[in-house]
Amino acid sequence: MEKQILTDAMETFRIEAESLAETAKVLDAEAFGRAVEVLSKAPRIAAAGCGHTGIACRHFAHLMCCIERPARFLSPAEAVHGGMGFLQPGDVMLLASRGGKTDELMPIADICRKKGVTVIAVTENLSSPLAEKADISVVHLSNIELGKKTPGVSTLIRIAEALDVATDWILRANTPDIYAVANEKIGELLDDCTNDEMLSILRILEEVKRAVRHN
Repeated sequence: MEKQILTDAMETFRIEAESLAETAKVLDAEAFGRAVEVLSKAPRIAAAGCGHTGIACRHFAHLMCCIERPARFLSPAEAVHGGMGFLQPGDVMLLASRGGKTDELMPIADICRKKGVTVIAVTENLSSPLAEKADISVVHLSNIELGKKTPGVSTLIRIAEALDVATDWILRANTPDIYAVANEKIGELLDDCTNDEMLSILRILEEVKRAVRHN
């Protein structure tokens, strides 16, 4: 088991390293240079994102502080409820969204435009609404999320065991059968639940669906 964990970890490191290399190949040097320039001169810097990109933005803000650049992370909810007062004309807001369509970030970009705050968008979709609202757009790619890398056999087996399904069900995820299997699994999950428990589970599923689509 320990050997398998180490093998999986090394494979993850390799995939992430390849992702960085792929990003370097498509990086717009001019846009990247402009982003570095405005970040180096901005009196204040803020960063915002949702889900895992939000975690990356929080780390980005911390790294900026480590090199003596005043920065803070703003959650989208905080930003639109007074948090944007932190930023003034000439400051910079970095907004990150994998698909560039995260609804919660759009009002922030609009507020920045009105206040004279420079917006840097980090996204893999340079044709997205977020990229169009930004002053500078920097591309980011992930081989895993773009489907350029697929899980190995051992990973597929562990996923199948966790879901209690056959591996071919996972491999045929785009076929109509998935709906029947999903309905059956959800039915089994809710079968012994009380009404209150079912409502709670459904609310959680709705939040998960919203988070997946936004990121």
